[in-house]
Amino acid sequence: MSLSTSGLAPRSGSRAFRDAVELLSSMRFAISLLTLICIASIIGTVIKQHEPYNNYVNQFGPFWAEVFDHVGLYTVYSAWWFLLILAFLVTSTSLCIARNTPKILAELRSYKEGIREQSLKAFHHKAEGRLAAPPEVTLARINTLLIAQGWQARAQVRAHGTMVAARKGMANKIGYLAAHSAIVLICLGGLFDGDLVVRAQMALLGKTPYDGSGLVGDVPAKHRLSQRNPTFRGNLLVPEGGRAGVAVLSMSDGVVLQDLPFDVALKKFIVEYYDTGMPKLFASEIVIHDRETGVATAATVKVNEPVFHRGIAIYQSSFDDGGSRLKLHALPMTAGGQAFDIEGTVGGSTELRGGAGAQQLTLEFAGLRVINVENLANEGAASATDVRKVDLTRSLNKHLGSGAKGGDGQQLRNVGPSVSYRLRDASGQAREYNNYMLPVELDGQRLFLAGVRDTPAEPFRYLRIPVDEADSIAGWQRLHAALKDSALRDQAVSRYAAQSAPADKPEMAEQLRLTAERALGLFAGAEATKPGAAADAAPGGLQALAQFVESNVPEADRSRIAEVLLRITNGTLFELNQLARARAGLAPLSTGDATQRFMTQAVLSLSDAAFYPAPVLLQLRDFTQVQASVFQLARAPGKKLVYLGAVLLIIGVFAMLYIRERRLWIWLQPDDSGGTLLQTALSTTRRTLDVDAEFDRLKSALLASPPKASP
Repeated sequence: MSLSTSGLAPRSGSRAFRDAVELLSSMRFAISLLTLICIASIIGTVIKQHEPYNNYVNQFGPFWAEVFDHVGLYTVYSAWWFLLILAFLVTSTSLCIARNTPKILAELRSYKEGIREQSLKAFHHKAEGRLAAPPEVTLARINTLLIAQGWQARAQVRAHGTMVAARKGMANKIGYLAAHSAIVLICLGGLFDGDLVVRAQMALLGKTPYDGSGLVGDVPAKHRLSQRNPTFRGNLLVPEGGRAGVAVLSMSDGVVLQDLPFDVALKKFIVEYYDTGMPKLFASEIVIHDRETGVATAATVKVNEPVFHRGIAIYQSSFDDGGSRLKLHALPMTAGGQAFDIEGTVGGSTELRGGAGAQQLTLEFAGLRVINVENLANEGAASATDVRKVDLTRSLNKHLGSGAKGGDGQQLRNVGPSVSYRLRDASGQAREYNNYMLPVELDGQRLFLAGVRDTPAEPFRYLRIPVDEADSIAGWQRLHAALKDSALRDQAVSRYAAQSAPADKPEMAEQLRLTAERALGLFAGAEATKPGAAADAAPGGLQALAQFVESNVPEADRSRIAEVLLRITNGTLFELNQLARARAGLAPLSTGDATQRFMTQAVLSLSDAAFYPAPVLLQLRDFTQVQASVFQLARAPGKKLVYLGAVLLIIGVFAMLYIRERRLWIWLQPDDSGGTLLQTALSTTRRTLDVDAEFDRLKSALLASPPKASP
C-alpha cells in the first residue's frame, strides 16, 4: 500500500469547505508548514533574539528595524505567526494520522492471500519451477523455511492449489505513525512550554506586561502571574546574601512577574576561570525556603545540573553583579574643572552637576569586572609611536584606538579590575565607558586605558594615558590641566623660545615665540586652524596642527613645516610639564629615556583627549565586590511530551529508513506426475541490491530438492 499525499475528502458541505479540509489534511500542506518553520528558525538564528531595540536600529536602520519589529523577527519563537504555524502543523499532521491510520491498521492485519496466481507473473521478482515432492510435503517444508527466516505466513487452500502469503518488515508502517505522532507531540510540548499559555492567561485574566521600573514588591497585581501557573520560563537574579522569590518573564513589550511557591537564598556564588579568562564553572550554593511548609532545603546548582522543587527546575544560567560598591576619582577633561571623588553602587545612578552652563549628565554605574584577561601580544617596543615621525595628514585621522594592538601571537594576561559606566545627557542619549583600574604594559610602557563607545554594537576605543615616575596618572593629569591654562602656556612658550633661539641671532627669539605660541594654541584647541574661523573649529591636538598645515601651507612645503611644528610643540609641552611640576612643588624631570618615552606618549594621549567625549574621566580607586547568580526557573509540563516525541521520532525514522516491508507469495499446484508446480513472487516498497540478493536466496531455497531420507 502506498500512502496518498492527498487529504480527507468530505462528502458534504460547500466546495470551499471540502477544499479547505482536503488541503489542511494533506501531506503537501504539512510539508509546506515544516518548510516555513525551518525558514523561521533560520531567521531566528541569524537575527539575535531579545536584543535592545537600539542594536537593531544600528544594524538595519530605522525603517527596516521598525518593519522587522512589527513582523516579530526579534522574538521569532514567540511571535503570533510562528505559533499559528505550529498550531496548523499540529492540526494538519493529526489529520494525516487520522486519515492513514485505518489504512495502516488494515495493512497490518492483512496477508493478502487472496491474490490471483496469474498476477504473480507481473512482479519484478518472480520465479517458478517443478518439485518432485507432493504438495503436502512441499507446503510443510516451505512453512518451516519461512518461520526460520522470520516470515509470518498464512495459507489459503483453493480448489486447484494452495496460495501461501507471507510478510516481513511490517514495523515500517509503525514507523510512519511514530514519526508523524512525534511531530504532533513535539509541537504540542513546544506550545505548552512556550509563552502561548502565559499569553492566554494574560488575555483571560486581564494581565498586562510591565514596562516600568522600581522595586519588585511595588509592581501591581495585574502584572503578576499566580503560583498555580502551569507553565512558565523566567529568570531570577539573587545577590550573595540576598533572597528572592519572584521570577521575571520577558515579553516582547515588557515583563511579567511570576510569583514562586518558594524563595531562593544565595549563600555563595562560585566561579572558576580558564587561563584565557573564560569561565569554566558556575556554581551556586543556595537555600530553598518553601513558603507553605517553611522548610529550608540546602542545594548546589551547577551548569547542566539543575535543582527541582515543587515541579520547578532551577538552572544555573549565568552570573552578574549584585550591587558592588564603587569608589571613583573624577579627573576633569575641560578647562577649569576640579577633581572630586564619587561613590556608587553597580546598577545605581547619580547626577553629575557642573558649573553654570555646564551640561547636566546622569552617571549610571553599569558594571564591575574583577578579572580581565587580555591578549597583550604586539610587534615589540619598536612599534611605539614616535611624535617626531607622525604623518599629520594621514596617520592622525583615527583617534582613540584599541586598547591593545593585535599581533600574530598571543600573550594572555590578567590586567586587573575594570569599571564600566554610562553618561546620559538630558535627551536620553548615552555613551558607555570602560576604564581599567591598574596600568597595563603595552609596547614597553605602562599605560592607563580609558575606553569609550557610542553604542553597544561598537567595540571600545581606548585612550592610552602614560604613568608618571610614581606609576600614577597624576603626571599626565597635571600636564592636561596645564594645557588648558592660557597663562601657563604663555610661560612655557617664553621659556622654550628663550632656550631654543640661537645665541648669535637674538632677533629670531620673537619669531620663534610667536610660532611656538601659535603651535601650542592650536594643540590646546585655543586657536582656529583657518583665518577668520572660530577658535573651536578644530578640537585641538595633532589633528588641529594637521588642518592648519593643510589650510595654510603649500603642498610642497607641508612635510617640512609639519616636522618643524611637531618639534616646537613637543618642546613647548616639555616646558609646560616642567612648569606644572614646579607649581605642584615637584622636582623637574630629567632629560633621559624615561622622560622621552613619557612625553612621547603624553603628546599622543593629550591629542586623543581632545576627542574624549566626556567632561570627566572616572578612575576606579576602590571597590567591594558583590556577586549575584542568575537562575532560570522553568515549570515545563510539555517537556515530557517532547521527550516522548523525540523517542518516537527516532523509532519512526529508523523504522522507515532501515526496515523494508516485503511480501512474498508462493503458489503450489500438483502436477500429473505427483510432483508440485511452484510459482513465487516478492513485492517490496523499495528495490535495492539487498532485496535482489534476498530473493535469490529465497528462490534457491524454495526450488531446491529436499534431501533424500536415510534407508
